[in-house]
Amino acid sequence: MSVADAKSEAPARRVAERVLSCPDVARLSGGPFGTVATYLPGDLVPGVALRDDQIEVHVVARYGRPLPEVAAEVREAIGDLAGGRRVDVTIADVITGDDTGRGN
Repeated sequence: MSVADAKSEAPARRVAERVLSCPDVARLSGGPFGTVATYLPGDLVPGVALRDDQIEVHVVARYGRPLPEVAAEVREAIGDLAGGRRVDVTIADVITGDDTGRGN
């Protein structure tokens, strides 16, 4: 992988890391059929789709906090990475307790 390739992959990975750092986000979700993802050479970042005018993020939230607040927290966490793009956050599921399984 060249340095240029590594730099082009970094935005999706940085977005995913920031989203996962939000305490009310249990995990990212690939959405229906795993279609929400950024495809990279030999890999992918599920739950994050970077587009020219939009960043789409799908998450599984932890139960307890109002979902609009969770979405706002995600938007705030990645706001400086958006580069003027709209950030759409979808709460794909809500879990209780320590259920952090890898499902969508």
